[in-house]
Amino acid sequence: MNLLQLNTYLAHTKIVGLVAIVISLVAWSTDLGGIVYICPYCRAQRTVIGILGLTLISPAATHWITKYLGLVIGFFGATVAANQHFMGWKKISAGTFEFKENIVIDPFLLSGCALFGIIGLTYLLLFSGKSVAKEN
Repeated sequence: MNLLQLNTYLAHTKIVGLVAIVISLVAWSTDLGGIVYICPYCRAQRTVIGILGLTLISPAATHWITKYLGLVIGFFGATVAANQHFMGWKKISAGTFEFKENIVIDPFLLSGCALFGIIGLTYLLLFSGKSVAKEN
């Protein structure tokens, strides 16, 4: 299993989906446990990650309607993550940016990770059941 090959992820979409669900549940537990502050952007992103994970492990993941709904949900989550991430870039441009004291819960870093994750999950959902040509 080569982690740098796209076919690895396309062949193991259910495992990726389970990892996404775990990430979503851990993120929600930190919110509900009061470890992080209440943030509607973060809540939307972690919910979208969980929904996309559930969709990837679903037997209906290869149906075109499921793929379409996943695209809509994924684009929503990516838009929310991009907006939150851009607010950090806006602060950087204004010279007022500072990382949070606890860098693990910094919204700039987390929204960037969520953006990558949501787009990746959406891609995997869109192309689940297919494999790409072997790259040399």
